[in-house]
Amino acid sequence: MNNETMMLLDKHFDAAFAAPDGIKKLRELILTLAMQGKLVPQDPNDEPASELLKSIELEKIRLIKEGIIKKPKQVSDIKLDEMPYELPKGWEWVRLGNTISNMDAGWSPACDEVPAEINEWGVLKTTSVQPLCFLPHENKSLPKKLDPRPDAEVKEGDMLITRAGPKNRVGICCVAKLVRPYLMLSDKIIRFRILGDLIFPDYCVLCLYAGYGSVQIEGMKSGMADSQVNISQEKLKQVVIPLPPLTEQHRIVAEIDRLMARCDELEKLRADRSQRLLTVHTAALDRLLTAKDSSEFSTAWSFITQHFGELYSVKENVVELRKTILQLAVMGKLVPQDPNDEPASELLRSIELEKQRLVKEGKIKKSKHLPEIDRDKVPYQIPNNWEWVRFFTVNIVKSELVSAKEYPLEKQIAPDSIGKGNGQLLFHRTVEEFGAIGPNNKFYKGQILYSKIRPSLNKAVIAPYDGLCSADMYPIKTFIDINFMLKVILSEVFLEQVRQAENRVKMPKLNLESLGIFQIPLPPLAEQGQIVEKIDRLMGMCDRLEESIEAAKGKQTDLLNALMSQV
Repeated sequence: MNNETMMLLDKHFDAAFAAPDGIKKLRELILTLAMQGKLVPQDPNDEPASELLKSIELEKIRLIKEGIIKKPKQVSDIKLDEMPYELPKGWEWVRLGNTISNMDAGWSPACDEVPAEINEWGVLKTTSVQPLCFLPHENKSLPKKLDPRPDAEVKEGDMLITRAGPKNRVGICCVAKLVRPYLMLSDKIIRFRILGDLIFPDYCVLCLYAGYGSVQIEGMKSGMADSQVNISQEKLKQVVIPLPPLTEQHRIVAEIDRLMARCDELEKLRADRSQRLLTVHTAALDRLLTAKDSSEFSTAWSFITQHFGELYSVKENVVELRKTILQLAVMGKLVPQDPNDEPASELLRSIELEKQRLVKEGKIKKSKHLPEIDRDKVPYQIPNNWEWVRFFTVNIVKSELVSAKEYPLEKQIAPDSIGKGNGQLLFHRTVEEFGAIGPNNKFYKGQILYSKIRPSLNKAVIAPYDGLCSADMYPIKTFIDINFMLKVILSEVFLEQVRQAENRVKMPKLNLESLGIFQIPLPPLAEQGQIVEKIDRLMGMCDRLEESIEAAKGKQTDLLNALMSQV
């Protein structure tokens, strides 16, 4: 590698730290450079690969003559279109089949009792073979007798590649290291050995794992589905790999190890930084939520504003900020209270009179008696002009089940069409498009549709039109500001009660009895509108924060890609 390339690669480490998938791309670049002969400088004193190939051929002839190996089938010559790029001087393209002494798959033994003299052995699992990494203890011990086959025993330095299984687990290769005795080869793994010590095994598996080698192996996989594919030994022998001088192979592997260690350090630094930001942010938000007075609240918010740019450089913190905004809102800490507002106690009297009128007119049923609020068991203190109330004190569920197949053109809403935790309707469709035929609830514009089925219990939306909703949803009519009620349903004070109710029942659905007695905070009606307006403004700020994070990631990715193209 020349000095200019080395300097560019060093810049990659800085860019990779900032870009979302930068370290992954950097690892790929390192391996690509290695396979193209651009990672370490060539030494003119090295014996060229052409001489190495002659030695390999002589070694093969000797082993055949001595009966150690069988004469292999001839592999085809390499065609010009199988050489995707020009190699450095001293390198050669070679088929894998021309470099190995033998290639075989393992076995699936039939077992009897274990001989007394063999107290530890097993058959290697495919999970032992990880990308460029061997896990020696990932093996299946069999509690019955088996005479180990010497030809199936895994040896130190064996090259292993998975040959059957799920598509993403086939073609993974490594060198066997720290191998214990009596470890037998699985029939789902191909093992091959190099002729003599003429090719460094660690370099050979790199050729199969990275760059052109991995592309060829991917194209050789066959099978009916991604869940079960395979690759044959004969195909594997046809893989074309770039072969440098033996001493350069060792230099390449050493340099890769060094650079990958730097990548590991980068990943740890980034993980530590992200965790630190999450921890600091969580503590800052907790101080906001637990502030006993305006002074403590201002101090906590001041800390967040001082470190705003750093804290909100990760999306996870914006997600938590959204939750905290809702929680502050339902705690009465988001907008100031106006002593001139009619208190929530008066609003409750008006709601009760309205419910009595609707019962008298036959529009709703008389509600069941709800238990009184125990002031000693409320989740937190609220402002003086607020009230803690039961959910069914200010809401009713309007269930009107019909057969969906009789309303094919009606708009239909189900949990999958509602955003998680954001109160948004993701898309529109008809009953016919959804394919609903069973019971559905009628709903009406201005009702809240709430998913009662696990794990979608934080999905709620205000109906923008009349239609049908899944029977796994409650259509809710509220007697207070509907937008405020939606915010309450999405807030932590509500979701915590949902989680507690889930733990009390075996059914995966939130029942009406549990929902009805949830405790929710009720502000004066005028303040409800102010809270909703403030929440919407702050959520818009969160949207912009997430957009800026994505934009910053995009810029870092563009920078990394520009550097990669230069290398």
